Amino acid sequence: QVQLVESGGGLVQPGGSLRLSCATSQSIFDIYLMGWYRQAPGKQRELVAVFTSGGSTNYADSVKGRFTISRDNAKNTVYLQMNRLKPEDTAVYYCNARHLITQLINWGQGTQVTVSS
Repeated sequence: QVQLVESGGGLVQPGGSLRLSCATSQSIFDIYLMGWYRQAPGKQRELVAVFTSGGSTNYADSVKGRFTISRDNAKNTVYLQMNRLKPEDTAVYYCNARHLITQLINWGQGTQVTVSS
């Protein structure tokens, strides 16, 4: 069982920035694809940014150019840098780890991001 612990959420004004972190319980990046998803009230959970099996990244159209996913292998941590935040970015953000072979998915507990003036 992979444990994922998100942190870094909070309240920020429109145009501001936040960096989310997802700490994993072990070194898993070689066998799991990592990503970030979000769920706004009354909406389905949606992809924000993920690493692909080819080593590249995919982003939702709504965050392209504003958000950046990255990882630190030495710290077993994945990050989501969010810039130029908008009120519509308000959601609970979840870290996701998907096993390359079994496709088993693990989720973190989520961290709330609120963009409001």
